[in-house]
Amino acid sequence: MQCSKCGNPKVIYKREQSGQLLCKDCFIESIEKKVIKTVKKENLLDKGDKVLVALSGGKDSVTTLEILNTFRERNIIDICAVTVDEGIANYRQEGVDIAVRHAERLGIEHNVVSLKEEYGISLDEIMQRDNHKGSCTYCGVFRRTIINKAAREMHATKIATGHNLDDEVQAIMMNYLEGNMNNLGKLGAKTESQAEEFTVKIKPLREIPEREIGLYVVAKDLEVHFDSCPYAMQSFRGEVSEVINQLTQKHPTIKYSTLRGYDKMKPVMEKEFKKDYAHGRCERCGEPASNQLCKACSFLEELGV
Repeated sequence: MQCSKCGNPKVIYKREQSGQLLCKDCFIESIEKKVIKTVKKENLLDKGDKVLVALSGGKDSVTTLEILNTFRERNIIDICAVTVDEGIANYRQEGVDIAVRHAERLGIEHNVVSLKEEYGISLDEIMQRDNHKGSCTYCGVFRRTIINKAAREMHATKIATGHNLDDEVQAIMMNYLEGNMNNLGKLGAKTESQAEEFTVKIKPLREIPEREIGLYVVAKDLEVHFDSCPYAMQSFRGEVSEVINQLTQKHPTIKYSTLRGYDKMKPVMEKEFKKDYAHGRCERCGEPASNQLCKACSFLEELGV
């Protein structure tokens, strides 16, 4: 076998959806070019942006940081990062340590914020409660709130997350199956709002499959935390992911076709269903809210924190 691009006999990857064979160097180049193409196509970056990377230390966020740093090296953007420590025993600390080392390696501004310090309760403690709603429900809301707050404090103009193709397709299917049309209309490569407190969110890896990101960090010899969250497979997302991956075995292009179909429907959903982010303020924390309490504070009240 030879690399489809350069003829190198040392092939490391075959793209099932296209049959393309790639050597190490051509594979790395293909990932970086595809991310850059997404950035340009979706207008994710503007010259002078200060981009906050939500840096967990996992493969997706480290890849996001690594590729966006090429824009920083060309003096197009500046970068900072925040790491959220959810408080998961025997899992989270390794990722936090790796995130710290990457920030130090690149010499970028970096903050670590823990749920315990910010809210007085860790995710492990929440999951010990009988009345909890599931790990991903709390984690998603608390992480988003912390990251949004960090973006304002660090004067970032954009927030970059490591959502990959698998993540995006899962989110599309989850919201569709739950009939959550408002949230379905908010997905996409770039999320904006008229609310003054809202920082634009971007997803540079949106068209890269999860397995290719895993191979990218190995090929680039990047230090990452590969362990999966111990709560992940207990979630609805985990169930949806399993179904999609089973379908992909017989239909290799199904993730891309799902994404393309969604992108074609999104303008209609935005018009019919999407609600803009709240312009009110939470009476407890001051964050944007549609009701008296924002979602994070509402959860904290339910948990008695």
